[in-house]
Amino acid sequence: MTDSLPVPVTAPLTMAQRAQILNLIRRAAKAEILPRFRKLSSHQIDTKTGIHDLVTEADKGAEAMIARALQTMFPHALIVGEEHASANPEILEKIAEAEICFTIDPVDGTWNYAKGLPLFGVMLSVLRYGRPVYGLLYDPMVNDFITAAAGGPTELVMPRNLRRTLETTKGGPIEDLVGFAPVALVPKDKQAQLAATFPKFARITSLRCACHEARMVASGNADFVLFAKMTAWDHPAGAIAIQQAGGHVAMLDGSDYLVGKEGYLLCASDAATWGRLRDLFDFLLDAPAKPDNA
Repeated sequence: MTDSLPVPVTAPLTMAQRAQILNLIRRAAKAEILPRFRKLSSHQIDTKTGIHDLVTEADKGAEAMIARALQTMFPHALIVGEEHASANPEILEKIAEAEICFTIDPVDGTWNYAKGLPLFGVMLSVLRYGRPVYGLLYDPMVNDFITAAAGGPTELVMPRNLRRTLETTKGGPIEDLVGFAPVALVPKDKQAQLAATFPKFARITSLRCACHEARMVASGNADFVLFAKMTAWDHPAGAIAIQQAGGHVAMLDGSDYLVGKEGYLLCASDAATWGRLRDLFDFLLDAPAKPDNA
């Protein structure tokens, strides 16, 4: 990712502000997310774009709490929460021009959460003109964070503020790689081709949770993640965490990742591994075949 922006790419947060945000996310999880886990009634779960795209009272409550606090702390910032933006998509048009924008995914992995599977997270990022400069990925079940800022390391922040610097793997040939790819999120005409690549890997799956997939790559426990269905809240925190841990992050077509771009985001442990994966997945960039009567 390059630095061709109107201002230098730095994270506009002091250490004290970062600590405030970590505490805010913890409080929101404790107040709105964890008390509802495995206790949701059917009327507390709704759908958005389809039967597998869920939203719960926990998503709404946590986002509202986080957004209110951030707006108080940063009154001039643009706040983009998943649930608010889903209902008010016009706010997404402001991201590219915003000097500071917070994105919030209050419960990433909502399907898992709603089904009682303890594999979900909270993600927050800071963007400058659409480029992530700070990312936070929180696991409420374990109460630890992965955080990263432009120009600094990626860290695992554990209870009692114990910290450990994270690094991506060394990568390697396709047959040795462990990673994540979302068959259900690519176009129907590409799903069989994507699934056909799976036997080439040592292990490949989908966790239905971008937060934990990115955490696995940033912490050196997996080699790559391919993201589809680009949104402002699902990917920026993980992208900067993987990048600052030593990984290579770019759109599948080779262009820089910016929030608002369409396509596929490929994050890998290093540039050489990214290139091998890009060559394997480049069929996703092909235009869909036209019907015979077109």
